[in-house]
Amino acid sequence: MIQAIIFDVGGVLLRTEDRAPRQQWEAKLGLPPGGAEALVFNSEMGQKAQRGEITEPELWRWIGSHLDLSVLETAAFRHGFWAGDELDMGLVTLIRQLKSRYQTAVISNYASNLRPELTDLFQIADAFDDIIISCEENVMKPDPEIFRRALARLGRQPHEAVFIDDFRHNVAAAEAVGLAAIHFQPGLDLSRALQQLGVSSG
Repeated sequence: MIQAIIFDVGGVLLRTEDRAPRQQWEAKLGLPPGGAEALVFNSEMGQKAQRGEITEPELWRWIGSHLDLSVLETAAFRHGFWAGDELDMGLVTLIRQLKSRYQTAVISNYASNLRPELTDLFQIADAFDDIIISCEENVMKPDPEIFRRALARLGRQPHEAVFIDDFRHNVAAAEAVGLAAIHFQPGLDLSRALQQLGVSSG
């Protein structure tokens, strides 16, 4: 029986609904389509930030230097990069409903800015029993270790938890550890998908 529901953040709770600001910066900086995300997330330094080897401000200092930007230009690029992201308030409401009957948690590949954003900017940290962030654990999905740590903190066996992520390889990794998993995509009726696993939000 499912007792814990674990959510990814980027691509699930927090999604890029408007890509225009990133695309405008890519054009301005001469980056290829998707080049901004490649720098922030998939570059060697972006991966280091998500593993906690450097902080998020250090990542952006490197990006600025790499692109030969001034401090002000780097700050403007950082703002523009995130400008199209929106928190899914309907999903937040669902999580708060679920929390009355289940444990809720986060497992996210993210840099050092996530915890303060969840706590202070979005003020939703209280919706979760635990928040597991790759930069604090020094390990990233799809490494099975990050799922095992989450289960240990929640006091759950793998079959008692479900994990929700927008990347198929992370879903597969959770399933390999023994968790139920849901591949999240925009438009998915998550309440219904959870109901099919025996989870009730009512």
